[in-house]
Amino acid sequence: MSLSDKNMSHLPLYIQIKESLKKDILGGRYVPYQKMPSESELIKSFGVSRITVRQALRDLHLEGLIFTSQGKGTFASKPKATQDVKYLQGFAEAMGPKGYEATARLVSIREMAPSREVKSKLKVLAKEPVVEVIRVRYLNREPVSVDSSYFPLAIGRKLFSKDMSGDIFPLLENELGLELGLAEVSLEARPADASTAKLLGSESGCPIMWVQRLTYDRLGEPVDFEYLAFRGDTYKYQFQIERS
Repeated sequence: MSLSDKNMSHLPLYIQIKESLKKDILGGRYVPYQKMPSESELIKSFGVSRITVRQALRDLHLEGLIFTSQGKGTFASKPKATQDVKYLQGFAEAMGPKGYEATARLVSIREMAPSREVKSKLKVLAKEPVVEVIRVRYLNREPVSVDSSYFPLAIGRKLFSKDMSGDIFPLLENELGLELGLAEVSLEARPADASTAKLLGSESGCPIMWVQRLTYDRLGEPVDFEYLAFRGDTYKYQFQIERS
């Protein structure tokens, strides 16, 4: 390993080392879970100080490209797919332009009595059912999320005859004629329950990113309330915000 890229020669040494190792990880020189060179080996290979190597490794940790196992060393991670959140987009709308194949598999669709939270979010009447749609979302044919979506009856009943292998938002707009407005989104980390883990091909209790999203139409009426359970090891949201 060496720092031979002239395009990066003006950058601090730790960034040059980080980018060199990042290129090796993304390029497949280090496959997921393969042990990375030790700090001493990196110091010798790059001819830099220990603090410089540690700065580079710290940044790789922050980007999710490596992880450390106590007493065993540092290992390459599987790079996470990143969704840049700037607009209200569906999964495929966001990931397709990045070169990913984004698909969905319908697990179930049914009318059901809503929970208190779903009832409140969708503003449905006391004994009125809603339509629940549960799907597994795939990125390059690997499961990355379980989406549980809830719709008022007037909207949900029309979904029974629709192809649910793509995004919900374009379907609502192009086939049902709804004009979507804004969405309220919240995120938190939590362990996966057994059913979610099974659909994701993970173990019960594995970390997931739990997203709640309530989408309104242009008139401010709720049309879609969702629980999105993303695998914590494969996917992340990235936000760009401005201070006005």
